[in-house]
Amino acid sequence: MTIRFIHTADIHLGKTYRNSPGEAERFEDFFLCLSGIVKDALNEKADFVLICGDLFHEGQILPRTFARTIETLQPLKEAGIPCIAIEGNHDWIHRRNNISWMAALSEMGYIRLLRPGRTEDGGYFFDPFDEETGMGGHIRIDDLNIYGLGYIGAQAGSNIERVCNAVNTENNLLLFHVGIWKYSPVDIGNMKLEEAYPLADKFAYVALGHGHKPYVIETPDGRPFAYNPGAPERVNFGEEKHDKGYYFVTVKDGVFSPEFRSTNPRPMLVEVIDLDGAKDAEEALLRFKEQVKEKVAGISDERAPLLELRLNGKVAFHPFELGRERLTVALEEFSSPLHLEIKNRLSLVAQTAGGEVVKKSLAEIETDVLHELIGVHSEYQGREDELAGLCISIRDLVLKGDVEDDELLGLLPDKV
Repeated sequence: MTIRFIHTADIHLGKTYRNSPGEAERFEDFFLCLSGIVKDALNEKADFVLICGDLFHEGQILPRTFARTIETLQPLKEAGIPCIAIEGNHDWIHRRNNISWMAALSEMGYIRLLRPGRTEDGGYFFDPFDEETGMGGHIRIDDLNIYGLGYIGAQAGSNIERVCNAVNTENNLLLFHVGIWKYSPVDIGNMKLEEAYPLADKFAYVALGHGHKPYVIETPDGRPFAYNPGAPERVNFGEEKHDKGYYFVTVKDGVFSPEFRSTNPRPMLVEVIDLDGAKDAEEALLRFKEQVKEKVAGISDERAPLLELRLNGKVAFHPFELGRERLTVALEEFSSPLHLEIKNRLSLVAQTAGGEVVKKSLAEIETDVLHELIGVHSEYQGREDELAGLCISIRDLVLKGDVEDDELLGLLPDKV
């Protein structure tokens, strides 16, 4: 018997740039990506689809995100192709009372959400999935036993033995939202490579999620057993050079044969713009336009790109003169990015009366200004460092467009 399935992860539905002109288009990117994977499952008559965590970008999603998710997954439900999923760290962020949007999708039959149970002594157990309640930790399709673990954070490595002890079947597959330190590009939710090895003795295929870069884990004797497809769309800056796609896996006679299939993510560029030595803002602006124009000329995709531009160098003018609005207007002469982030790392070089050269970056100048403004208020004197840092953190989060209002409020101390 031959079984074929799709293994994907880190879809991040609902991700967008809030209050940006490209908000609606960027929101749609992630649904179009998932829709393409669903179409492949239908065309190939896949037996099932695996989503290994972070289906959503946030735990508390908007109603329109939930509605579009149902619309996108509907063809799988109508075709009778099970969509088996686990929760990632993004899906868990704001869960309360063990209720999540993932659980709602499972109750409605759009996914089969797998969660393990825990014993009083810290062990694991995997109850059979119940179609009526939409809950369970284990599901059997043909002769394949599928287990779901989800995201368990930094303690993942120390729990591998307990997970393996809870499984007593053969021909097993595990969904696990965890990174491997040697390969994962993120700094949280990882475990050591050697901690993952025992999984190879219990599971013929470990379907990973977490971190958005694809990689394969092998046993010490060179046998591949764990696969991370990465995110099929570019979620964050820093992913512009990662391969993007998912696995189409064929299982025959107990042998798993994964094929990496590429997706078509929106173009993303992260470029350093060298303005070192510019004598004034006009010279810097001219050099900015020349360099960026050359960089974006290589984009063949018709879709508007995502741009992150890092301004570097020591200049003889105040870095504030190259503000975001001025740079955006200059960029519009030859490019219309869907989203633009500018990292101004310019340093001001000034000559003092004593001939000493003083260098100040834009960040240092911003901090100095905030210190002065905050220190004027007698109630806040002595807290300049704390409150200036808070102001800059809030500013950065708002510009990134990836934070909820209640999260911003949560940053504020009790007495401000």
